[in-house]
Amino acid sequence: MLNVQQITKSFGIDLILDKVSFTLNVGERLGLVGPNGCGKTTLLRIITGQEQPDSGVILIHPPGGRLGYLPQGYEFPGEETIESFITRMEGNLPVLEVRLQELAEALGKTPNLPGLLEDYDETLVRLNAATMIAGRGPEVLASLGLGQFALDTAVRTLSGGQKTRLALAGVLLSAPELLLLDEPTNHLDIGMLEWLEEWLMAYRGAVLLVSHDRAMLDRVATGILEIDPHTHSAQVYEGNYSAYLEQKQAEIDHQWNAYNDQQEEISRLRRSATAVRSRARFHKGGKADPANTDGFSAGFFSDRSKETVQKAKNIEKRIERLLTEERIDKPQRSWQMKVEFGDTPESGRDVLVLEDLSVGYNENALLEKLNLTLRNGRRVALIGPNGSGKTTLVRTMIGQIPALAGRVRLGSRVKIGYMAQEQENLDPTSTPLDTLKSLLSQNETEVRAFLSKFLFKGDDVFAPVNKLSYGERARLSLAVLAAQGCNLLMLDEPINHLDIPSRARFEEALGSFEGTVLAVVHDRYFIESFATEIWEITGKSVRVENRE
Repeated sequence: MLNVQQITKSFGIDLILDKVSFTLNVGERLGLVGPNGCGKTTLLRIITGQEQPDSGVILIHPPGGRLGYLPQGYEFPGEETIESFITRMEGNLPVLEVRLQELAEALGKTPNLPGLLEDYDETLVRLNAATMIAGRGPEVLASLGLGQFALDTAVRTLSGGQKTRLALAGVLLSAPELLLLDEPTNHLDIGMLEWLEEWLMAYRGAVLLVSHDRAMLDRVATGILEIDPHTHSAQVYEGNYSAYLEQKQAEIDHQWNAYNDQQEEISRLRRSATAVRSRARFHKGGKADPANTDGFSAGFFSDRSKETVQKAKNIEKRIERLLTEERIDKPQRSWQMKVEFGDTPESGRDVLVLEDLSVGYNENALLEKLNLTLRNGRRVALIGPNGSGKTTLVRTMIGQIPALAGRVRLGSRVKIGYMAQEQENLDPTSTPLDTLKSLLSQNETEVRAFLSKFLFKGDDVFAPVNKLSYGERARLSLAVLAAQGCNLLMLDEPINHLDIPSRARFEEALGSFEGTVLAVVHDRYFIESFATEIWEITGKSVRVENRE
């Protein structure tokens, strides 16, 4: 289906991809992984023809096979409606039927016209695909949380998350033979994630999927394609994400063993070479005693000296080969985000209390009569369908929007740190350096060292926030929280734009955080490792599940 051969790509002096090769066959679903910035999106854009490689070849079999691509930040035409978009993506069945009839008539009149038969075959394939998925639009829209919108709704009136889900619906409904998905799980709740997993499992084509959702990669992927950020090359591992982790760890363990064995061999050889040269110096200094009757002479010592020096040279040549031709490199330690929350001030036992709380907008209650208590040290995952009121509840709890009824009561000595879903609480004109300098009583060198833990290096610290990627903004928001010394973290989708290594490090940091955490999150791996308590929105109430 897809054959990628020796793809190399650089931007200026920065090498992004180096001789990347792999194949993807019908029925296979490859998860494409690697840290942010390693070239995953660039590879997808090369496959789709939106970027040109410096060298290498992309082959799709059969030529002209239907390709569906969901990029990050899908752009819609200005006047697009939900109906016009879905109709266009489905292939517009009536238009294809008319076109096929026209081509059939033309073939009857001029069968040898160049390109006519190819046009007919391509239109027939598109018509068959459109027929296969005709009428599934409402089902897919409903599954992705868009069923409540009228079909004549202008796309420009939708939120960013709704547009992402609409773009995903359109790509799935286009019935591609090769499906390329770049972070399709952002803005999907748990129910939508499970629906997408089922859809992909039943899909008969080939899939290349960029995702940081480890649960999805575990369930869906038949193989993992990893881009190594150090070598810029790629390697395919068989099996799902958990199988990949096991194989990767085995590789790393093997390389460490081989590296340590070689270092020990080099040390042994160096000691041996030093000892041999010491003997050579002794032989070279040998003097014959005129009274000596044992038969040895200065010539004897000279010959032994040459022999010993040659032996030392041979050992040193062996060392040189081990350091060059046969060198085993020390395994690279991934440069991952290091989140450290400082000393956490103590708070009271009851950190936050909701008393008959109703939340919503314009007297339209999303949640009603909530009576909940968040206690010190708890880690709460707030889950529920998109649009059910999770963000509204969090914003009400921190005082950004007023309650419709009831009240929110903070415990004693509680200091809240809030991370917004799209990091809108960051000053878009500020820089990472200025943002942290306003919070830390440290000099610039110390602040830059602090930012380096969150992967801001070199001139990155001078970039305006509005020029940062979503992932970079997420990392900066985490840096702000770490610097503020809060004891209650209110996190709205904190890991949406973090790569898998950064998610793992963030989980570790929260595990060592001594305060209280409430997080809106859909990552099922994260919930499993993090949550001591789950608050699940059902209807207009919240169901509490204690997991300890």
